[in-house]
Amino acid sequence: MDRPDLVITEFDLTRLKSILESAAFQGGRDREHLAGLAKELEKAHIVKPEEVPTDVVTMNSKVRVLDVESGETKEYTLVFPHQADITHGLISVLAPIGTALLGYKTGDVIELTVPDGKRVLKVESVLYQPEASGDFHL
Repeated sequence: MDRPDLVITEFDLTRLKSILESAAFQGGRDREHLAGLAKELEKAHIVKPEEVPTDVVTMNSKVRVLDVESGETKEYTLVFPHQADITHGLISVLAPIGTALLGYKTGDVIELTVPDGKRVLKVESVLYQPEASGDFHL
């Protein structure tokens, strides 16, 4: 399935590029996920924080997603790697689901490969987006 246009803010792009360039991540277990994130960022449509649509998943957004196969709904907050804590729903942008969510919007369906196999997720809603709330520098 082709991915719709990826929309990302200038601020998020700057912070994500610093992760891609970080020596700490280059040799670590997230190395393979860096390539996936870099590929997504190459396709990104860059906007100013105040221009991002309110239904787009940006960094620090809280989203509700539906697992299309199981019918299970989960809430995640998309965070930077050092903030990740899946027990609290904080998912790293370097995790397969985190990379996949970045830039999607409400109603989009995502097909992705995770360690357990293939998953199909639907973004049901963006519960919180920093830019929509005026929190441009979280």
